[in-house]
Amino acid sequence: MKTLFQIETFRQLTAIVFAFLLYGCSDLEENPDFTTQENFFDTAEQLELGVNAVYDGIGYGRDWENHFYDRYVFECLVGYQVGWEKGPLDFQNGNVNPSDFYISTYWRISYENINRANALIQKADELKEAGVPNIALVDRVKAEAMFLRAFYYYNLVRYFDDIPVTTKKTESDQDLPSNENGKRVALDLIQSDLNMAANILPESHSSENVGRATKWAALALLTKAYLQDEKWDEARTTAETIINESGMTLFEDYTQTFAVETENSGARIFEAQVSASANAVENQNYHQHFIPGDLPNDLGGVGWHWINSTRAFREKYDPADKRIPGTFISEYPTTRVGPDSNGERPVVSWSADASYNLSRFGGMVSADADPNNPDDLIFSNGWSAKYTEMGISNANLTEKNIVYLRLADVLLGHSEAANESGSGDPYLGVNLVRQRAGLEPLAGLNQNQLRDAIVNERVLEFALECEVYPELKRKSSFGGSPDYLGDYIQEFIDMYDVDRVLSAKDYVLPIPLNEVLGNPNVTQNPAYQ
Repeated sequence: MKTLFQIETFRQLTAIVFAFLLYGCSDLEENPDFTTQENFFDTAEQLELGVNAVYDGIGYGRDWENHFYDRYVFECLVGYQVGWEKGPLDFQNGNVNPSDFYISTYWRISYENINRANALIQKADELKEAGVPNIALVDRVKAEAMFLRAFYYYNLVRYFDDIPVTTKKTESDQDLPSNENGKRVALDLIQSDLNMAANILPESHSSENVGRATKWAALALLTKAYLQDEKWDEARTTAETIINESGMTLFEDYTQTFAVETENSGARIFEAQVSASANAVENQNYHQHFIPGDLPNDLGGVGWHWINSTRAFREKYDPADKRIPGTFISEYPTTRVGPDSNGERPVVSWSADASYNLSRFGGMVSADADPNNPDDLIFSNGWSAKYTEMGISNANLTEKNIVYLRLADVLLGHSEAANESGSGDPYLGVNLVRQRAGLEPLAGLNQNQLRDAIVNERVLEFALECEVYPELKRKSSFGGSPDYLGDYIQEFIDMYDVDRVLSAKDYVLPIPLNEVLGNPNVTQNPAYQ
């Protein structure tokens, strides 16, 4: 059940806090909408309200094209996940430019919330110096703000590389940060913030505060930041702390990773809180973008149906892989074919034998299928099961949280770091992930072979969670070796005869054009100059 913190206060903050905003330099995306009046955050409790608004940015926020949906659009660059709407279609075709709507929206949301976090961190220090009551709460809120600032910066640097970094409220043109050596500056700040946050944040929260960042969330994100920085020993030891001390284990059933009844528990380390029942406008639009296009409306079928995986990617899974039911929809009633002899909607099933192409209807059951012949009632699209909610009466009534950090990520990170550093057991984490999937353990591989296997396992484990592109990007270089990202893109181009040429632009996103034009201290990424 969602708590008051998790849902209601997010929307209350829009009315309470935003009334105190001062807005300046509106052309610049990293400029704030959160410059507060000095007399507002006077207590620890008011500061806590402020950090709730920063959490809101990772969920629905105020944008339909929100933080997590923008990343799903970016994911289409790889070619394993595709769509027919302009955004996904542009990315799968490699048509990415600095004026892109999804890029500029993602950038704006990220920097708005970074500025909010910066303001809260600064105010927390002022309140401590003033000696306000409940310093412990001030410290915890500051640590949450540091975690969230690191979260937003991390999810910028992994896409854009050299980004502008600031730890202060951006109030005028004099405060505009540079992106010179921005990747290095960002990673240093992320690691510093997360180390400090991990020392303050509790291991768990009381029931009314479930959903806030914990020590384990800070350490899990820190593990990922160390991997991004190729600090293998630090990544391994941080992951080991979580593995050995948190008490967390993988859910035996992979589908529980995304189920409503297991939210904020077990191997789910950090997630965005979503509940239409608690707040009608606090839903997640993943469902409407990923559900089958021919699902009946009364079962939640209303939506855009813009994104799914290709048949070729769906076929990469071993048929015995227990992750399949939690990753893909395997059957559902269709409206594309008329009723069967019993007057019922025919149920279609996934099959590699079904025809497939990249058009909107290319992977659905044929409209000419015999509703009474199971051999005809097949489809080949890789419809996502992770955050879709089959059977809901209204596509807006979504309840599934969006999971951002989970134990499998830590386990695979441990194996990667151990393999790259030559220290520790490189098979520990990856084989726990494979064991849960019902697959044979890995053994006897050399470093390169194990690296390939870990990357492959990460792709299969995190498909359709907006993690594949940045993770393949992290382990690849254009024209280099290994080039996992290039291999995926080229396979997509060749298999579906896509009018696209692999290029350096595929390995980094462009800084938004309005940012480059508005901030003289920012230089566009070289691939887009």
